[in-house]
Order: sequence, then C-alpha cells, then structure tokens
Amino acid sequence: MSHIPHSLDPTAPDHQHDSTTATSLDAPNARMQSSRSVDGLIAIMAALRTPVTGCAWDLAQDFNSIAPYTIEEAYEVVDAIQRDDAEDLCDELGDLLLQVVFHARMAEEHGLFSFADVCEAITKKMIRRHPHVFGDAQDLPPDQVKALWGQIKAQEKADRAARRAANGIQEGDVSILDSVPQALPALTRAEKLQKCAGSVGFDWDDVQLVLAKCDEELAEVREAVASGDQVAIKDEIGDLLFVVVNIARHMTVDPEDALRQGNKKFINRFNYIETVLKLKNKDWTDTSLAEMEALWVEAKRMLVQQR
Repeated sequence: MSHIPHSLDPTAPDHQHDSTTATSLDAPNARMQSSRSVDGLIAIMAALRTPVTGCAWDLAQDFNSIAPYTIEEAYEVVDAIQRDDAEDLCDELGDLLLQVVFHARMAEEHGLFSFADVCEAITKKMIRRHPHVFGDAQDLPPDQVKALWGQIKAQEKADRAARRAANGIQEGDVSILDSVPQALPALTRAEKLQKCAGSVGFDWDDVQLVLAKCDEELAEVREAVASGDQVAIKDEIGDLLFVVVNIARHMTVDPEDALRQGNKKFINRFNYIETVLKLKNKDWTDTSLAEMEALWVEAKRMLVQQR
C-alpha cells in the first residue's frame, strides 16, 4: 500500500486541523463523502490542496516530491497483479489514479493544464493511433497496421518538435535513444535502449552471439574482482547485467518479470529453510552455512514437487 498519508481518511494524523481550520459539520470539507465518480476524487484533492483548510502535507508537495510515489504506486499495481489479488488491485489502481489527479491538480494551480486536459489528450491520442478501429483503416492487415502505427508516432514526434520550437524550447541534438525515459527501472530501460538501437540495425541477429558476449563480460567481471578495483568491478557488473537483459530480449522474455519471478523463487526457498529451522527449534546463529545449503537444495526439490 501507499506510504502517502491516507488522503481519504479525515481521522488520519496528517489531516488533523489546527484551531484556524473549519471543523464543524457545516464545513464543506466535513461533508465530503466517497464517490464512484472521478469527480469526487478531483473534489477531494482540490480540498486537500486548498490553503488554510487543506492538508499541510498535501499542500507542501510538488511534482518532484510526488514523482517517487507515482512510480511506487505503479509497482504496487504490478505486485497486486502478480499476486492475483483482485481486491488489492482495485485498491492499488485507486492509489495510482490518485497520483494522476494529484499531478493534474498541481498543474491546474500553476495554470498549466487540468485533469480534463489530461483526459482529452489521451483520448485524442488513442483515437489517432487506432485508425484501424476508429478511422478509415479498418480493413488493413496486421502488418500494415503496424507500419501505420510507426508512421503515426513519427508524425507525433515531428509535431511535438514543431510545437516546442514554436514555444521557444530548444531541442538540441536529438538522439534516437532520447525517447527512452531516464526514470525507468534500469532493467526496463536497458531493454528499451537495446530495442531502439536494434530498430536501426545495431543488433545481433543470433542469440548465440549474445551468449558468447555474456561469457566475455563474466570473464571481465572475474578479472575486475581479482584486481580489487571497486570502480572496475561496478563497471563490469553493469556490462554483464546489460548483456543479460539483451539475452532476455532476444528470447522475448521481459527482464523485469523474469527477475520478479527469480525474487519470488528465492523468497519461497528461503522461507522453506526458515520454516524447517523453526520446526527444529534452531536459530539462524546455531545453523552452519553447510546446513543452510543442504536445506536450500532440499527446498528446490520439495518446491518443484509441489508445483
């Protein structure tokens, strides 16, 4: 769940009003109720961001301070999906929607745009990018639809550059890799960077070549470790991880998803060891590494059998 103060809970400490704040049942904020419409959420955020009567924490935030929470909430949505927990997914999608409303409210306060503008922009984009559904290209075969999608995105990029130039915003030298957001998780960003480079032909055409490169990078990690040079070790580990992502990409495996699965597998096996030790009334400090390793091997065997 979110670490943001519970904006919808008027009893939360973060939203206790001081003596200058209206607290009677006749106050507009006191009459706020839950709603099945996004308008209710927009109204709540407006109330939280209203000077004097709003929440001090919410009022103190800006785009930069809220951005980490936005990323966190997106991950919690993914976590709920991975756990196949529909109730949590509903809750986490609400938290993520709150982030969108929060950013839109701050933008509106600065005269930049509103939540309605956000809705209009995305609906326009979806209609524009799907002429095979909403336009005159409904009879196109899949390969032509894909080609049309690329043309539409290229036109959007050109329009954006023209719009920014008209507003006096200098683009500078634009690289094909600039389209990959810097704030993405490192594994995901590595994959997208590789895809961008691959789109112009800078790519291996055989996964065996990528595997060979992985062996090469692992050897360089070994050399760096032997040298004891911490800077070199970090650099070579980065190269190795980048190549591992490339292997995943060539095998059409999502590296983030693969690592999440690896994390889950580790947790299950570790928990097995912990459970066995508790049954034996043994503490971690009384267990040798060899015993832990034996239990790890046992966990691998037992958990495979339970599938």
